[in-house]
Amino acid sequence: MGLPYANGPAHTGHLRTYIPGDAYTRYLKLFGYDVVFVCGSDTHGAPIEMSARQAGVSPRVLVDKYHKHYLRVFEKLRIDVDLYGSTEEQYHYEHVQEIIRTLESKGYIEARKVKLPYCPTCKTFLADRFLRGICPFCGELARGDECDQGCQRYLDADQLKEPRCVTCDSVAEMREARHHFLKLSMFNDFLLEFNEQLRGTAIARNYALGWIRQGLKDWCISRNLKWGIPYPDDEALTLYVWAENYAGYISFLQEWARQKGVDWKEYWGKDGKIINFIGADIVYHHAVFWPAMLKGADYGLPWAIVASGMVKVEGHVFSKSRGFYTLVEEDYVQNGIDLDAVRYYVLSYTGHTRDLDFTWKGFQTKVNNELVGILGNFAYRTLLFNYKNFGEIPSGSVKETTRNEISQAIEKIKEALSSFKFKEAVDRVMKLAAFGNTIFQQCEPWKSIKEDSELCKSDLYQCLQLLKAIAILVNPAMPTVAEKIWKYLGLTGDVHQAGVEDSLVPLVSGTKLPKPKHIFEKIPDEKIEKMTQILEARIQKALNQS
Repeated sequence: MGLPYANGPAHTGHLRTYIPGDAYTRYLKLFGYDVVFVCGSDTHGAPIEMSARQAGVSPRVLVDKYHKHYLRVFEKLRIDVDLYGSTEEQYHYEHVQEIIRTLESKGYIEARKVKLPYCPTCKTFLADRFLRGICPFCGELARGDECDQGCQRYLDADQLKEPRCVTCDSVAEMREARHHFLKLSMFNDFLLEFNEQLRGTAIARNYALGWIRQGLKDWCISRNLKWGIPYPDDEALTLYVWAENYAGYISFLQEWARQKGVDWKEYWGKDGKIINFIGADIVYHHAVFWPAMLKGADYGLPWAIVASGMVKVEGHVFSKSRGFYTLVEEDYVQNGIDLDAVRYYVLSYTGHTRDLDFTWKGFQTKVNNELVGILGNFAYRTLLFNYKNFGEIPSGSVKETTRNEISQAIEKIKEALSSFKFKEAVDRVMKLAAFGNTIFQQCEPWKSIKEDSELCKSDLYQCLQLLKAIAILVNPAMPTVAEKIWKYLGLTGDVHQAGVEDSLVPLVSGTKLPKPKHIFEKIPDEKIEKMTQILEARIQKALNQS
């Protein structure tokens, strides 16, 4: 899963990757697969140096702060990684330098003299975000390594027109420097074939293929920065952050395997399927640079790259500089927003490759109409009626119609996951709740309990069995909700350890039921007004500072 940069707090954009990645992993485990889920803090590069300078602290202090922040946020969001590492760990340094040395020994890297932008005022070469200028392709303002405001192309620093120093705004001069280049052009044919066969989402495959077909240039993988992993045997330079951060996928896996006493190659080998969850803005890194490095260093290649659509906030393109963003801790946690509801919103709002537009009003509507109105309504009315009238799971057996509905849901979820359609998976769980509501309404237990108590018990048993299946099948999307339903059904053990086959295991009649509470609470208009005001104030502050 793409590594969050340790230079700022978790925000809306992060959720588009981390929540689907976690839900997918949980579903795989539910279906019995042996899965390892790793992520970690991306702690190097120009953005870290720049953010640390602006905060008046050292880069190490900054990355330590945000590494702890992401550990905390992942726990609150129930993103259950097997190991959350850091690219600042010594084991990562050693692993990355080993990869670079292997690539050098095979002739895939060479040192070259090049002319690069230099700031005569700051007396330093300008790398990445310390440099800005005009994109030679689309004419938009761009930074030193990417046209982030325009065509999104990867750029070399010497390509920018009108280059200037970000720190002091001096016009940059071109001076000679020695750097190391990965011969990316040698991998052109391989990368074409790799991406043509790549699984995942089309947004990753098509973007990469379009870029590769234009012809690849060799790629500078060293930088004149102080903060970073020293370049092997050339410690005057550091490795470009995009030449080392995704190697964390392997170094974190190796560390997890070391702690567990297992062989990491069982997962990152010919039998293991490597799946990367990323945002659309880093496709070329993961579908071009990273597989080239893996191929050159004789490592297993990704089986699938799952790239998401872009994120919008209140109809505007996600932008921290313009204030169009929400923060996990500051907005959701501190204001008591149900984080399982946030997980549901991200997964069910739209298809994974389409743009997700987070609006507070849309969030309220989805929670109140779907989570409260369908799932919450079915769970509470079923559980409360049984608690009040029987105090236990009533006598009964699973009818064929109930069994078929659950079985069909399982198959549809499996089918949706095979093509990374997370909305379809959670929609199918919600359909089970809607089916349960229909049964409850049609059987009218408030009447049948007086006229035919055995029929009443049988109908309610179907509803409770559906709730058990929902608890298991909704667990990957909303783990806290699954725990609540499991508890109110009087079930022992851990819902997170249940397999998909347990959805059809009949409930035990006579199991005592605790008094239930509502699974969800409606979001009032006043709460949405408050959250909208917070966002509007953020946007206004950004406007005043621009």
